Amino acid sequence: MPDDQDLTDGARFATSVPARHEPFGLRGCGALDWGMQSRLARVFRPATGRTVMLAIDHGYFQGPTSGLERVDLSIVPLLPYADALMTTRGMVRSTIPPAAAPPIVLRASGGPSVLRDLSNERIAVGMEDAVRINACAVAVQVFIGGEYETQSVRNMTRLVDAGQRYGIPVLAVTAVGRELTRDARYLRLATRICAELGAHMVKTYYCEPDFDTVAAACPVPLVMAGGKKLPERDALVMAANAVQNGAAGVDMGRNIFQSEAPQAMIRAVGAVVHESMKPEDAYDQYVLAAAGGQADRAPAPAG
Repeated sequence: MPDDQDLTDGARFATSVPARHEPFGLRGCGALDWGMQSRLARVFRPATGRTVMLAIDHGYFQGPTSGLERVDLSIVPLLPYADALMTTRGMVRSTIPPAAAPPIVLRASGGPSVLRDLSNERIAVGMEDAVRINACAVAVQVFIGGEYETQSVRNMTRLVDAGQRYGIPVLAVTAVGRELTRDARYLRLATRICAELGAHMVKTYYCEPDFDTVAAACPVPLVMAGGKKLPERDALVMAANAVQNGAAGVDMGRNIFQSEAPQAMIRAVGAVVHESMKPEDAYDQYVLAAAGGQADRAPAPAG
């Protein structure tokens, strides 16, 4: 029946109450389209504005990395604890269960292997395929100071343009070559360039001192890269220091899936990132969970 009679109660219009508009309160997110904000709100927990991203894309340039030989066995049990999964389209389609997968951050650059100059990357995934996979973001490596610096920056800007058309955010991953120092001066340069040229979020390494200046100078969310495997206590301290100094979370791989108890470790990282738990307490939680066999039990979903 058409609503052709004035049957509404005037009070329902709440004329004295201003209309509400609540953009996702993530740094640098307020001017983005609704679809972009919605996807970012899946990668970063709205309650904390932070993320625990699980990185398992190492195979795209170095093959079956230790801990990733059988992703179905080593990684799928960790998925309920991850806020997002950084991986490749091949691994998504071959191995990641659609019903169990967290939001996907899709590796979209590649080309050379560890046998060649890694900075000579190209765009390796079309944005249309990212849409088919239902990715919440795409990731591209940017080699500031590398041999193919301009090419890698161009890869990023082309993805940003495509992402703007399709509503998919771009994560710029700052790569540091062997000849470059991971200090605050370099990381400020690399992260700021990525943000200035349109990246919606940036992944970079932790440094001491002055990581807080790296985060402060980057106008979009900064996610800390886990890097090489560290002792569990040291990795938790690094994650805690990063978020306390401005990072919007972590993107860890080897420090989780190469741990003696990966499920216990990713839970401990989540406690540091989302609950601001002291790293010492998180490490004690890790030790208890690992000793009690909790790493082998069915996990509870992430919040």
